[in-house]
Amino acid sequence: MRWRYVILGITAGFLLLGLVVTLLMTPKFTASTTIEILRESSQVTNIQSVERETSVADQEFYQTQYSLLESRSLSERVATQLRLIDDPAFYERFGYTDDDPAFALVNNRYPAAGRVERRRVAGEILRKHVTISPTHLSRLVDIRFTSPSALFSASVTNAWADAFIQINLERKLQATSYGRNLLERQLGQQKERLDQSQRQLVDYASRERIINLPSQQGANGTTSERSIVADDLASLNTALSESTAERIAVEARYRAAGRSGASTEALRNQAINSLRQRRAELAADYQKLMTQFEPGYPAAKAIQSQISQLDRSITSEEGRVSGSLEADYRSAVERENGLKSRVEQLKGSYLDLRRRSIQYNIFQQEVDTNRALYEGLLQRYKEIGVAGGVGINNISVVDPADIPQQPSSPHLLINMIIALLAGVGIGAGVAFALEQMDEAISDPSEVERVLGLPLLGAVPKVSGQTPKEALLDRKSDMVDAYLAIQTNLAFTTEHGVPRSLSVTSTRPAEGKSTTALAIATMLARAQKKVILVDGDMRSPSIHHLGGVTHDHGLSNFLTGQDNIEAMTFFMSDLGFTAMSAGPIPPNAAELLTGSRLTILIDRLLDTYDHVVFDSPPVMGLADAPLIAGKVEGVVFAVESHGIRSTQVKTAINRLMAANAHIFGSVLTKFESRKSHYGYDYGYGYGRDTTEARG
Repeated sequence: MRWRYVILGITAGFLLLGLVVTLLMTPKFTASTTIEILRESSQVTNIQSVERETSVADQEFYQTQYSLLESRSLSERVATQLRLIDDPAFYERFGYTDDDPAFALVNNRYPAAGRVERRRVAGEILRKHVTISPTHLSRLVDIRFTSPSALFSASVTNAWADAFIQINLERKLQATSYGRNLLERQLGQQKERLDQSQRQLVDYASRERIINLPSQQGANGTTSERSIVADDLASLNTALSESTAERIAVEARYRAAGRSGASTEALRNQAINSLRQRRAELAADYQKLMTQFEPGYPAAKAIQSQISQLDRSITSEEGRVSGSLEADYRSAVERENGLKSRVEQLKGSYLDLRRRSIQYNIFQQEVDTNRALYEGLLQRYKEIGVAGGVGINNISVVDPADIPQQPSSPHLLINMIIALLAGVGIGAGVAFALEQMDEAISDPSEVERVLGLPLLGAVPKVSGQTPKEALLDRKSDMVDAYLAIQTNLAFTTEHGVPRSLSVTSTRPAEGKSTTALAIATMLARAQKKVILVDGDMRSPSIHHLGGVTHDHGLSNFLTGQDNIEAMTFFMSDLGFTAMSAGPIPPNAAELLTGSRLTILIDRLLDTYDHVVFDSPPVMGLADAPLIAGKVEGVVFAVESHGIRSTQVKTAINRLMAANAHIFGSVLTKFESRKSHYGYDYGYGYGRDTTEARG
């Protein structure tokens, strides 16, 4: 509050400066392009590219993209595409000047030799005015560019987004191209390994005479070959199984025919069955004739002859069938034994082949492994070629930049708010600095905190009146203030207001004489008998208030005179007796060092209730400490807003060194409007009154 006008002045200055700067600023336009960055590319084919696709949990992906949007290569690419490198208007638009030969115009054109340097500078200018603003919790990113030209800002932002997409595609294609080159080298190396392993396999098979059937592709991608021996063994083993089964069946029929006498084959024979049917018919006819004739009947004999002939034919046919079964059985046994012998031979050959095929299988496995690796690399090489040709992109433009219709800066309201905040902040800082540099006591609350003395009271600064006139006006603020001081003095000793006290200050004109006069006046109005002694023998002032001279006074008594009544005079308007300083001695300090001052105080206390000394100031003089050591205590006057606290502390330390007892301090010439917190004295002050005089 004390420095409020400083703060207000600085704030007003900043507001005025903000207004002027805003009006003088060149309008700038900001264009914005919104792009979308996806973590995973849209797959045109189901073939992956060389680059590892970013997972959903990869939080570094977007930070990388934001950094790429602010990269040097991107800004220089935009500058090249928009042909800004060789455009003098571009550098002039942004106020860029340089003494470098690269920017020396020759016929309004830049030299070709400095193109690299100009590209670098153009990129830096673009990066300084571009802003990358990701939208929170989304895949959208705003690219903003600010310049004095609305059309130029829109063109730069659109070119920035297009260049970023192009660079992204090129980076993917470069990675794919690198992968293809790497795979080409690996394919060549793997092809050599495959050819070498195949030659090694064929050479070994030729040496060991291992002949296998053509290879077949297995389910796991490997090849399997079968040798002729294995195929023959498998075929013969199958034939042996069939032959054994056939022999067992034939043997079973043969055994059955031998046990029953009439084999099942005979029963199934059509010729035998026909003969047996004919015999049965003849037997029936024979039996029919026997019912009528004797066996010797010619017709019966003829039928009997036919039956005998049929029996012989049946027996002969059954014998032929039995012989056929035996022949079949023997043939089956011979065939089975032959197959067994051949299978045993092939088993030996197969086991020998297995022993010789161990190394062959090792070579075969190496061939299969090399072929699988080669085919895998070849497939991946084809996939990369397809993926690289498609051109997958994960970045797209959502909203291209439009030409801004309104300038984005300056904002008068925002600039004025900034100027206001800056003015208040700097004003507060200046006020704080001034406060730190100002060591004067400004508030009553600072007396005890800074000086370490009790505050007896604060006396307002009066104007338009003399201190005596203010004291005569019992309704004045000064009277109220000193009444409060008198009240506080009553609590400084056990017997109330000290009977003897001195009033001093650090330097002259701080209001100590007024304070001594006022204390004596307040005590006199309290019906006390008081004497005010002018102890400042170097610059006496009390006699002026009484309208007398200082021909007789304190210095006379200190030099040996004892007539106190001749040295005093009564101030009827204020109601107390006063003693002038007397003639100014050559050395006042020498008079005060003797015992006469103590005698004077004792004699005055015999007559008066209170003795008040108007003491000289402390700094530079020894008088005040000498007087302070002879009285009960000291009232220290401090001028508000008028003296540095370090000087006051030095004066107080001098009094302390003289074993003086300081009752407290009185803050004089106090102005509430200069206080830090609008302090209103605490006594109902606030009216302009007479200025106190020291």
